Amino acid sequence: MTVLRPFLDRWRLVAVVVAAAMLATAHAFETFGGYAPCTLCLRQREVYWTILALGAAFMVLVRLPGGPRWREATCWVLGLAFLVGAGVAVYHAGAEWKFWPGPAACASAGTGVDASALNDFLAGEKVRPPACDEAPWVFAGLSMAGWNAVISFGLAALSVLAALRERSKR
Repeated sequence: MTVLRPFLDRWRLVAVVVAAAMLATAHAFETFGGYAPCTLCLRQREVYWTILALGAAFMVLVRLPGGPRWREATCWVLGLAFLVGAGVAVYHAGAEWKFWPGPAACASAGTGVDASALNDFLAGEKVRPPACDEAPWVFAGLSMAGWNAVISFGLAALSVLAALRERSKR
């Protein structure tokens, strides 16, 4: 626990940094790896944008007069947000593994968005978005959505530890 103490004591900042890092990683896969995000990928990013904003707002909140009393609650809220992210990621990974269907807007397209698809779109043709039910990248048996689920569950657990640490400091 002593190794985690510095992180748990600054959990709101850690949540902001982690959310920014996850967003940067997703954008790097898109920009440098050529992996166009599907609808569920974008939903996962929305969760991290929310966590980033909440974490930044909470950092200000706890420094306002009377703010320290909210320290524990902010950790619980961040934990809940990470759990929502894990849920979206599990849903996405399950759709990739064909455990359940993904949203109708995510049906297999077979190809990603590329320059020719953009030209077709500009010419007035319908362009299908990337498929949510196909994992374009897999490492150690897990897709990006699968890894996001694992990371999000871990961050939710750390949020609980941070909340309990805040409670014990009262």
